[in-house]
Amino acid sequence: MAERDIVVVGAGIIGVACALQLARQGRQVVVLDLQEPGMGASYGNAGHLATEQVFPIADLSILKRLPRMLLDPMGPLRLDWRYLPRALPWFLRLLMNLRPANYRRTVVGLRALNEGSLGAWQRLLHSIGRADLLREDGSLLVYERAQSRPALEALQQRMQQQQVPVAFWSGDAIRKAAPQLSDNLQGGLFFPGTGHFLDPYHVVRELVRAAEASGVQFLKRHVLEGRVGEHGVSLVTDQGPLSARQVLIACGAHSAKLTAALTGKTVPLDTERGYHLMLPRESHRLPFAVTSLERKFIMTPMTDGLRLAGTVEFAGLARPANMQRAWQLHRLSQGLFRENLSAQGATPWMGFRPSLPDSLPVIDRVCDDKVLLAFGHQHLGLTQAAVTAEWVGELANGGQALMPYRLDRF
Repeated sequence: MAERDIVVVGAGIIGVACALQLARQGRQVVVLDLQEPGMGASYGNAGHLATEQVFPIADLSILKRLPRMLLDPMGPLRLDWRYLPRALPWFLRLLMNLRPANYRRTVVGLRALNEGSLGAWQRLLHSIGRADLLREDGSLLVYERAQSRPALEALQQRMQQQQVPVAFWSGDAIRKAAPQLSDNLQGGLFFPGTGHFLDPYHVVRELVRAAEASGVQFLKRHVLEGRVGEHGVSLVTDQGPLSARQVLIACGAHSAKLTAALTGKTVPLDTERGYHLMLPRESHRLPFAVTSLERKFIMTPMTDGLRLAGTVEFAGLARPANMQRAWQLHRLSQGLFRENLSAQGATPWMGFRPSLPDSLPVIDRVCDDKVLLAFGHQHLGLTQAAVTAEWVGELANGGQALMPYRLDRF
C-alpha cells in the first residue's frame, strides 16, 4: 500500500513549481532532493525570461565549429575531448533532429511552451504575492561589427515568422535606453515580450515558502533506485524506502537513471554545463538583460549584482568545474561598456542544464499514470517552469500529454 500520495523527485525550479501546483489541486506532496531546494541549476541560471528563444539549441553550423570546440578551452561552446565517446551519440541525435520535419516540430514545441510562459509566471508570482520578483521590461541582443548585421536581420525575419515580438534598434536607441553601453555597438534586436528575474534563487525560496504553506513537505534525501508496482511506486533512498501512489521525476540533468528504472526507457539526456560570474558592484549598469551576438553571452541585472552567463560545456556530470570559463565572461565583457565592469568581489559558479537532442523537454504521464515526467528544459528551465507546472497539474488530473513532449518519442 502506498504511504504517500505523490512524491516529487527534484527541488529545482521545475520540481518546486510543480509541487506547489499539485498541492493547490488538493494533493499531498513530498519533495525529495539531495540538496536544499534551488541549489542546483536553478541557483545560478542567467535569470532571463527567454520567451524569444523558439529555435533549437544548435543548427548545422555546429559541424563547422566542432574542431574548434575541441581545441579552445575558453570558447563559448566547448566539448571536453575526454567526454567525446559518451557525447558522440547525443550529438548524432542532435544532428538528426535538424532535419526539416524534426526541426519544425521542435520550433512548434518551443513556441507552445514559451508563448504561455510569461502569463504562467504572472499568475504564479501574483498568487504568492511576489510579482515584484519579475521585471517585464524586455531584453536586447546587440551586435558590434557591421558584417554581423545581415545575420541579425535574418534572425529578426525568422523571429517575425514565428510571431515573436521583436524590433530593430539603432546604436543610438540602445545608448538612450542603456547609456553605459559602448559607442561601438552598431544596433540590436529588442524583444519586448521578455523580462528578467531579480534573483532566481530567491524565486525558488519564495515558491518553497508558498508550497510549505500549502502542505508540501521537503525532505533532503538521495533517491538511489525505484520500481513501479501494482499500487504505486517504490523508491529506495539513502535514508530508507519510500512508496507513493505517484511519482514526478523533475530532477533535471539527473533524471535519466530514475526514468530508466521506473519506465524501462533510456532517455538521451545530457548536460550542458553552464557557468556564471556574479559582479556585486555592477547591479546599476543595465536596465534589462543584454546579450552579445558576437561574444555569445548574456548580462542580467539582479538585486545582488550583474550576472554574466551563457557559456556551454559538454563534459558530463562527474568532471570538476573549470572556473576559468566563468572568469572568461568578465574578459568577454570588456569593450561592451564605456567603462569596463569591476570584478571586485566577483563569484564564479557552474551548474548542469538538462538537455535532450531535440531541444524539447519531456512532460508526460506514463506507467498507468503512476509516473509523471518534467525534465530536459535545457536553457529554458526558468522560463518554462511555471507553464510546465500548469501542464503537470493537468496531467495529474487525467489530461493528455502533447505529442512533442512525450517520452515515447525516443
